[in-house]
This record gives sequence, structure tokens and C-alpha cells, in this order.
Amino acid sequence: MPDHDFEQNLQQRLSRLPEERQPDRDLWPGIEHALNARQNTPPGWRKVSALAASVMLVGLLGWLSLSQWQAGDQQQQLATLLSEQHQQQKDYLLAAYADQPALTDNWQQQLEELDEAASAIKLALEQDPQNMALLKMLKQVHQQQIDLIERVHAPKYQQI
Repeated sequence: MPDHDFEQNLQQRLSRLPEERQPDRDLWPGIEHALNARQNTPPGWRKVSALAASVMLVGLLGWLSLSQWQAGDQQQQLATLLSEQHQQQKDYLLAAYADQPALTDNWQQQLEELDEAASAIKLALEQDPQNMALLKMLKQVHQQQIDLIERVHAPKYQQI
């Protein structure tokens, strides 16, 4: 994908994002309530949080070891490995939350848009496999997907 098309596509997507908004009410009481309620987290949620933390730890260790990787094909293998691990985590979370109602209606569309962004980054990595900024962007997009799934399925007492 030429740089011009990528930049133009990025600008179009950015222009579609909503402008910053101020909350309609004071959010601090809700934040305080959520922090206090977190102490009474059910065991199932703890397992999901522990899984997410362990995957983040693996990602962090992988990221720290990136400096030891050599260029070329190994970079592409790393991107593939990161994508496979992410897909496993995403599938697990979707299965874990299958019985819970989502807090928003369009979360699946947002998930698809993030999938498209990840695909665009992977295409760019094929052209420039040694670009560490692209690997970082791919990791961030993957984390945004995990965060989205967790946020839209948060228990009601954790909503702020």
C-alpha cells in the first residue's frame, strides 16, 4: 500500500471520529463507587483479569526481547506469532462473555474496524518488516480489541 493511500485512508478514518465531549455529570462519585466495588469482584472476573494480565506479561516479555531479534524473516514471524496469540486471547474472551449482554450495540462493528486496522498494519509490515513502529502499532491495535471486549461486557457494578 503506497504511503499516500495509507495517509489518506488514515485521515479519512480520523475525520470520522467524534469530537471530544465533556461528561454530562460529575463522574467522580461513580469512579469512587467502582473502586470500592472492585474489592468484591466475583471469582469469574478474576480469572479473566488474570488471563489478560498473563497475556500482557507475555506480550511485554516479547516486546522486551524484540531488541535481540535479527532483521528479515524473523520480524515477520514475530508479527505472525503476536497475531496468533492475540486471536487466541480474543477467542477466549468472546467465549467467556458469550452469555453476558453487551453494554453497547455497535461494539462488533468497532471490533471489525480494529481488525481492518490490524490487517493494514500487517500489509505494511510485509513491505517493511524491520519497522518497529509498525510492530508497536499492531500490538496497540490488538490491545484495543481486548480492552473493547472487556469494557462492553463489564458487570453493571463496574460501570461508571
